[in-house]
Amino acid sequence: MSDLDSPSVPDLDGASSVELRTSASPALIPTIRAVASDLAARADFDLDAISDLRMAVDEACATLVDVAAAESSLLCTFLVRADRIEVHAVVQTDSADTKVSTDTFGWRVLQTLADDVALEHGGNEDGTGSTVGITLTKHAGDLPR
Repeated sequence: MSDLDSPSVPDLDGASSVELRTSASPALIPTIRAVASDLAARADFDLDAISDLRMAVDEACATLVDVAAAESSLLCTFLVRADRIEVHAVVQTDSADTKVSTDTFGWRVLQTLADDVALEHGGNEDGTGSTVGITLTKHAGDLPR
């Protein structure tokens, strides 16, 4: 097969990328949690890091599902590197004014479980809704925090 016959693959700097799109429903969060756990296990994360990632993904997805517009999707992208997994989860919301509180117990749990956490808000240019996303990173082993 020549280079022209093969599909182009983006250069992810040695990382693998997995995308999972589900309905923004609490009933489907265990599926996303299972994918996170499986990816971490395959990447040789230690058991504590696998557990932390699984719980962090669960908390992030639950937070986003709570603010998601009806009939919207939850998109989770996992970027698997040798030493860490980066997770980006995003949902569409009904309004550009939708906010996620970062002073809740759940947000504190998320910050404790993940090595890095960021909240992102994006709006449609026409003002008809927006997106809310959470990006988190979990390293394969214990790192000083």
